[in-house]
Amino acid sequence: MENENFLRGVQEADANGQVTFKTVYPGAYNGRWPHIHFEVFESMNNATAAGQVLAVSQIALTGAACREVYAVAGYETSARNFPNTTLQSDNVFGEDGGIYQLATMSGSVSGGYTAGLSVTI
Repeated sequence: MENENFLRGVQEADANGQVTFKTVYPGAYNGRWPHIHFEVFESMNNATAAGQVLAVSQIALTGAACREVYAVAGYETSARNFPNTTLQSDNVFGEDGGIYQLATMSGSVSGGYTAGLSVTI
């Protein structure tokens, strides 16, 4: 949606079951490791009509990318908060250190990052 101030969206997977989206890099807050939430629905109709959810999870972003991003102006609060939570102490990822939710990431602050995660349904 254009002209909205929240980061929500709905997208349909391509023929390979992949979804690509652009977003701002999430900030860090105490108690949580930087992450992006997602839900998987069987169809676009189910997604837009609040139908049955097949999976709900989060993508944990890598520490290396977080440190690079949080060194940039505008992320001062995240730079202070980020060292206070580890993947192991996070209240969601802590059970297994995020092993199944940790993204593979490439890119840079100046060029943007790509985060990938395979999700089995």
